Amino acid sequence: MAAKLSGGGGGKYAIQQNSEINVTPFVDIMLVLLIIFMVAAPLATVSVEVKLPSATVPPQTSPPKPFYISIQNNGRTYIGDGEVDIDSVGSELLSLIGNKTPSDERIFIRADQTTRYGDFMQVMNSLQDSGFYSVALVGEDQSNK
Repeated sequence: MAAKLSGGGGGKYAIQQNSEINVTPFVDIMLVLLIIFMVAAPLATVSVEVKLPSATVPPQTSPPKPFYISIQNNGRTYIGDGEVDIDSVGSELLSLIGNKTPSDERIFIRADQTTRYGDFMQVMNSLQDSGFYSVALVGEDQSNK
C-alpha cells in the first residue's frame, strides 16, 4: 500500500501538505547550548590569585609626523599647506626638519592625475639631492567605491 503525497483527488489516503516549520527542535538545541555555556563560563575564569610584578617600560615615542608634498596640475607645489618653489622643495624640507637626518623622515607625495611627469620628476630629484630617500606616493583608494 502506498500513500499518495500530492496531486488531486480526495481519496482515502490523501495527505495534505504541511508548509509550516517545526521550531521545537531548534528551541531545544538552543536551550541545551545555553545551559552548556552557562555552566562552562564560570569554569573559564582563573581562580588562582597571583600578584603580578609591575612593568617598567619606557614610554614609546610617537613616529615622526610625515611631510606631505602636493603637486597640482598647473605645477604649483606645496609642503603641507604652504606653497613652495618646485626647485627648492628639498631645501625647504631641510629647513623644516631642523637638525634631524633627512633619511629618517617620511615624505608623502600627492600629485594630481594630470600633473606633468617632468614636474613630478623635478620634485623627486630635489628630494633625492637633499638626502630624502624615504618617499611614498599617495593614491586614491578605489576599494570603497
